[in-house]
Amino acid sequence: MSESRSPSVAASGTASKKQADLQAQYNDYKSSLQQLAQKIGELESEVDEHKLVLETLRPLPESRKCFRMIGGVLVERTVAEVIPALETNAKGVESVLQQLVKEYKKTEEDMKKWQAST
Repeated sequence: MSESRSPSVAASGTASKKQADLQAQYNDYKSSLQQLAQKIGELESEVDEHKLVLETLRPLPESRKCFRMIGGVLVERTVAEVIPALETNAKGVESVLQQLVKEYKKTEEDMKKWQAST
């Protein structure tokens, strides 16, 4: 004899699968937002660090010797050489930070739309 499933058992199986799918999608949104928030925090810290170093170097004579870490190697440079490179790096980090903030807001908005539609 073969077992036949009643319609209510099949419906509850479909409902639990749909619930699991919704939970998985919710978890994906939350995970994405957490990862973006973490990266945004790291980049904000890096921007602050660049600003602090630039504020420290600007009043110094341009010919003064300073050291910069490049790829794990400490390199001797002058203040005049380091300041433009730091400014360029800071602008690049700020640009990436702005893009991540936009992506965070878009993901957050998508999540709100998704929640409203379910």
